[in-house]
Amino acid sequence: MARVLLVEDDSQVGELVRRFLEREGFAVAWVRFGREALERVGEEGADVVVLDRGLPDMEGLEVLKGLRSLDPLLPVLLLTGRADEESRVEGLLEGADDYLGKPFSLRELLARIKALLRRAGKEGRRRFGPLEVDLGGRRAYLEGEPLRLSPTEMNLLLVFAQAPGRVFTRGELLERVWGPEFEGSERVVDAYVRLLRKKLRDDPEAPRFIETVVGLGYRFLGD
Repeated sequence: MARVLLVEDDSQVGELVRRFLEREGFAVAWVRFGREALERVGEEGADVVVLDRGLPDMEGLEVLKGLRSLDPLLPVLLLTGRADEESRVEGLLEGADDYLGKPFSLRELLARIKALLRRAGKEGRRRFGPLEVDLGGRRAYLEGEPLRLSPTEMNLLLVFAQAPGRVFTRGELLERVWGPEFEGSERVVDAYVRLLRKKLRDDPEAPRFIETVVGLGYRFLGD
């Protein structure tokens, strides 16, 4: 069951969307403030966020930046009354994955949420030999046993698992996992790759999962 975080301060809209999505089989958490949304994602995660731009405590784009710092891969749909072209472009340039203006059709909202989940690969599990990655649930299992990963380690594994065989530079991984505003060194990537390899019981000299591509970065080995 996919988890939707609805961030909407209008009680009528929030209740309508929550009931509709729950009838369609989603697990919906509804919050009314931006800080609540950030706390919720930080503590429990989500598969997709439906985010209103006009919130009582924070501007929606500020919430979007915070969400990106917590989970760069989290699909976010902006749901707002600011539907003019300039606002849409601004929202998309700031990192939103989709934009739907009010008033809106519940059927269109549902279709857009499902499309975001498909694009993000949040609708199933992927297996790589003894490793199974639950993309939607943000969990991983090695030889059937759950892996205890930090949120950052999980984000790194999700980036790899969604693009097996692709070579990622350290800069790309830094942006995807830590966000474009992160000011740390690319050595952070190497440190977290080492941590992830240790938990995957992966030998860098004979890797099963994460291969170092000299001079370039890292590649996740898929089946």
